[in-house]
Amino acid sequence: MSSSRELIERSIPFLEEVKNRTAGAELESWLNRTHGPGSPLHDDLARIIADGVAAGWAANVEVDGPNYRRSRIADPSEELSYFSITAVYMNSVPGYRGQYHQHPYGELNLVVPLDPDARLAGPRGWSGAGWTAPEPGSHHYPEVKGGALIALFYLPAGRISYDITPPADA
Repeated sequence: MSSSRELIERSIPFLEEVKNRTAGAELESWLNRTHGPGSPLHDDLARIIADGVAAGWAANVEVDGPNYRRSRIADPSEELSYFSITAVYMNSVPGYRGQYHQHPYGELNLVVPLDPDARLAGPRGWSGAGWTAPEPGSHHYPEVKGGALIALFYLPAGRISYDITPPADA
């Protein structure tokens, strides 16, 4: 059975590799080319976090009922190049959106569909299996369609803001 420590250990070399890069479209493309589905890193992280959700040590805190859960797996630390690690489980429910939030320093997000058609909405549109990398200052409502998925995300300095007011047209 996978553990949070296994996830942390597997994340350390990855975070060392990306620690001096800025989240955004260029990094997102690079992540999907270099560490996308079928790569050892992607497949290991996807397996570990799916095991963690199934075992109850990841995405185990209900935020808005059982279809929207999250948990912080690791706080920023020197070991993790000052990134935090968080997991979110979302299952599509018509008309439901997650909590509006901002990424002050950006975000690196591994999307792990549990259902084949599950897609996550982020600042650049809908994403299936692979990586998103919303740039610093980006903000959005997370939404999912087509089933359940896990978002495993890495936040520089652990920064995420839920105290932002969504625009009227969001």
